[in-house]
Amino acid sequence: MKICIIGTGYVGLVTGTCFSEVGHRVICVDSDERKIAMLKRGEMPIYEVGLNELVQRNKGRGYLTFSTSIEEGVEKSDVIFICVGTPPKERGEADLSSVEKVARQIASFATSSKLVVEKSTVPVKTGEWIKRVFKMYNSQVDFDIASNPEFLREGSAVADFLNPDRIVIGVEKEGPADILKKIYEPIINHQFDPNLREPSSPHPVPLVVTDIQSAEIIKHASNSFLAMKISFINAISDICEKVGADIEKVAEGVGLDRRVGRHFLRAGLGFGGFCFPKDLQAFIKIAKDLNYDFTLLKEVERINKERPALLVKKIRDTLWIIKDKTIGILGLSFKPGTDDMRFAPSLKVISILQKEGARIKAYDPASMGKAKELLPGVVFVSDPYEVSEEANALVILTEWDEFKTLNFFRIKKLMVNPVIIDGRNMFDPLKMKELGFIYKCIGRG
Repeated sequence: MKICIIGTGYVGLVTGTCFSEVGHRVICVDSDERKIAMLKRGEMPIYEVGLNELVQRNKGRGYLTFSTSIEEGVEKSDVIFICVGTPPKERGEADLSSVEKVARQIASFATSSKLVVEKSTVPVKTGEWIKRVFKMYNSQVDFDIASNPEFLREGSAVADFLNPDRIVIGVEKEGPADILKKIYEPIINHQFDPNLREPSSPHPVPLVVTDIQSAEIIKHASNSFLAMKISFINAISDICEKVGADIEKVAEGVGLDRRVGRHFLRAGLGFGGFCFPKDLQAFIKIAKDLNYDFTLLKEVERINKERPALLVKKIRDTLWIIKDKTIGILGLSFKPGTDDMRFAPSLKVISILQKEGARIKAYDPASMGKAKELLPGVVFVSDPYEVSEEANALVILTEWDEFKTLNFFRIKKLMVNPVIIDGRNMFDPLKMKELGFIYKCIGRG
């Protein structure tokens, strides 16, 4: 199939690259000339595990190309995926101006029938608006509209795309559904090169075919439910601290119930990144516009927003005075496996510490380039041991695997005070105490 991907952010670049990996001819289009120039030179604008390898391979065999021209992308393709950003506005609703602009451009350049697919996360009924735009700007060409929400986790997006839990397709008629089934057939049936990665299951990937509105709601409902699980276990962790219970054991006991599941029952600093906070706000606003007060999701959001301040309170309760203390930060990205700093809890934690007069040193394996633009006044260093030098406390904000194998004997000698505040519950409290640390974590009273 000849496919055009409009937008080369996390979703667009992963989608286009993985489609080319399974044998489709893909042109990725973006208005950001600098980003497209980087990709043409073989440089990556984002860090995502396994993505660079696939980009280089499929560029080399001619299955993946990049352009700044939507006209070229529309002309060369039969199917167009809209993967542009939908950032939150001031009141929480999604900003759809980029989606509308792209729809107008597709309409103006199309000279033959096209299937246009929403891949961006958009509010319900966006498909109807896109259809109106096409009729308004090009009534001579027949356009089919479909919704195909993404369910990618940053840090494992390539694996998630090629071995998904499910594929959701929202369509108005059978023809577009057949085209999308054909596009996804190699993934549904695990027909890509087995030497590159192991299929997650010998069975076909579940395919959900529904109407466009249902597909649009599935995306927001999925992310909101996962956010709810995270805020729920964080609320339980606060109760555990008050009574001396262990949230890790509580989460294990709850999660072993097949009706609940262990995934996302991990207490800590809460969720960040661009998806969960944005989609939660958007779904609350969508419900409000439909005259439904989604108080459940408002509470999920409130609990999550409190987490950074609660962690700083742990630091304050341990050190007493934060002013003029040197605080070492391990981990800046919102989760391991990515360099994404959008809505990262580290931003709020560091901001509060700086306002209280702390000196901040920080290290992250992937995100320091982006973090330097967002965190003025922070000293960025080359490894965890340099972070520990002369530190009054070491604060863990992202659970990178690299931190699991640190030499804590060495770290203790480097620190002024052997204090570790673990916002991700990476270590056993008893073992850290045996090593001589004052160790504070989440919900493990």
